[in-house]
Amino acid sequence: MAFANAVKVTGDSVTYEIASTIKKFTLKDVGFVETKNGNYSLERSLDPTSPYNASYKLKVMIDKDLSGFKMSVTTGNGLAKVNIFKTDDTKPVVEQFKFVMQNLVDRGVFKVSQD
Repeated sequence: MAFANAVKVTGDSVTYEIASTIKKFTLKDVGFVETKNGNYSLERSLDPTSPYNASYKLKVMIDKDLSGFKMSVTTGNGLAKVNIFKTDDTKPVVEQFKFVMQNLVDRGVFKVSQD
């Protein structure tokens, strides 16, 4: 998957875009790790009870020039993309996803555009 300016997670009605206020030091402050290629990677468990039980993961990769990104919600092992918005069983996971994303919006990493 190529880096994009705007990304929507499978099943979500919200599209996220890179904010013009994004800074490299902010990425490190919120938990992004710099990869060997210079990109910035974030993996977060979406389990609302424990950060160590990863039934679902949020994976975000921002390219090194901060102009594009990839984002997906995957299974706990990170191998398959999933739609956490389609069943009521995953409501706590959706709340955790929205909490993490709101934090990234508040910190100036992303901005929101509704469909």
